[in-house]
Parts: sequence; C-alpha cells; structure tokens
Amino acid sequence: MTVLVIAEHDHAAVKASTLNTVTAAVACQSGDVHVLVAGANAAEAAAAAAKIAGVSKVIAADSASLAENLAENVAAQVLAIAGNYSHILFPATANGKNVAPRVAAKLDVAQISDITKVVSADTFERPIYAGNAIATVQSSDGTKVITVRTTGFDAAPAEGGSASVENAEGVADSGKSAFVGREVTKSERPELTAAKIIVSGGRALGSAEKFQEVMAPLADKLGAGLGASRAAVDAGYAPNDWQVGQTGKIVAPQLYIAAGISGAIQHLAGMKDSKVIVAINKDEEAPIFSVADYGLVADLFTAVPELVKAL
Repeated sequence: MTVLVIAEHDHAAVKASTLNTVTAAVACQSGDVHVLVAGANAAEAAAAAAKIAGVSKVIAADSASLAENLAENVAAQVLAIAGNYSHILFPATANGKNVAPRVAAKLDVAQISDITKVVSADTFERPIYAGNAIATVQSSDGTKVITVRTTGFDAAPAEGGSASVENAEGVADSGKSAFVGREVTKSERPELTAAKIIVSGGRALGSAEKFQEVMAPLADKLGAGLGASRAAVDAGYAPNDWQVGQTGKIVAPQLYIAAGISGAIQHLAGMKDSKVIVAINKDEEAPIFSVADYGLVADLFTAVPELVKAL
C-alpha cells in the first residue's frame, strides 16, 4: 500500500510543513508516497508538489468547495480516495489538526497524533506530558491516520522530484459550514514556524508598548520572527499568533532568544528543540536556564538594548 500526504498550500505554493510531512511519509517504509492537493485553481501548488523529492504522484482535486479549506469538505475529499492508502499523513498544523480527526472518525480508526519519529510502518514515537516523556505507539489499524510534528522531521528537498500529476474530481460542498471571512495579520517578519531565528518576550516586559520598544529592534536587527510566552499573550502584550508553547506554536529555529521568560513547562514544550537557545533573565533560578545553551543573568531592559547596539 502507498502513503498519502495531505498538502498544506495557499493554492499557488506548497507550505513548508508539507515538506516535513513528506519526509515522515517516506520513513513509513510502506511504498510510494502520493500527495493530495485539494483546492480551487491550485494547479501551481500541484506542480510545486510534483517537484518534491520522494513524491511519486500528486493528486490534484479542484473544486470551488475546497477554496477556503473548510474541514468538512477537505475531509470528504480525503475520504473519497482513502481506500487506496495504508497511511494518511497530515502536518500537525491548525488545518491538519482540524481535518485529521474527522477522517479518522469516519474510517473508525484511532488517530496517531503529533508523531516525531517513525520507528516502523506501524510504530511511531510522540511526545506526552508536555514533551517530558516520549510514548511509543503501535497501531494495528488497516489505515493509519497520523499528524506529524513538523519540527521532528527534516524538510524534504522542494526540488528534484518528477512526480506525475493526476486530476481527481473535487467533492461537492457538504453544506455543514460556510466561509464568512478571514482576518490575516500581515508582517514583514518571517512566520514563526518557518523562521530560522526567533526572538521571544515574556510577562516581565510589563506592557505591549515595552514589548515593541524592547523586543522589536532586536528582531529587526536579526531578521527574526517575534514570539511570546503564553503569559505575555494572556496579558495582552502580544497577539495570539505570536504565542510559542504547547497551546501555541511548536518551533525549532536555528536560534531562539528568550527574554524575560521564566521557562514554564508549557513554553519549553514549544521551543526546546531549537538548535541554539539563548536565555536572558534576572532570576538565575529560572527554569529556562535548564534548556538554554547560553544564559545571561541580567535585567532584560538593559541587556537587550545593549545587544541591539552591539549588533
């Protein structure tokens, strides 16, 4: 049997999370890897998916009902072809986690969530207890529905593949939900899950004004994404989409700088796989120092501006 990856895309290009999911699919050792591109007028995204190394076929499903990635419609599209596959893999993103449970429920199988390693075709590793333990999960289900923690797998090369593209009939609108509108935050900075450098601030910053005044110049100097702890987001210092942590975004950049973040388990679960972690905190007992590669015990209001000046 072959493995199916559900591509995440914007109808014109395939998102980076798809590349990591393809790597996980190849590791399943179950045969060929196919990619489903479900969208409306998404021929460009399908062509991009066909170039991904390791992919043997792209299935392009085009329908107006798939234009806004409504979970009910995308799930129906997956189910229309699910019988051909032993594994169905989704990126563990907001979209993937919205569709995968619907597919698993309809197939009457147990979803395997947030895997970070493929041990064999039926055995996988996934973090539990906020990443403090790793569970090994074995599934005997005929079809394995899986979400992939993208930070656990290297991205497959976006170029080098030569997969065929097969057109499939798009599903009709389920009528169960309707797209009303979308408010998108626009920023010159890189998106958190794709950023190679992330600068994050915590509750110690004290206000939204101070967050921008202190953290934004450092992010701008480094060309970094801006992140925040849950405490900072809950206090209104930063928007929700900046939140890093178990209930926010899981990131693993090349460099992660945490300023004024104590390092609660919830936050560490979202960033401790970063390649290099730098912590700035005036409390030398702060838990963040237990995972940091470099730690500076200092007042962030002094240290961060000095760092910006030095850069």
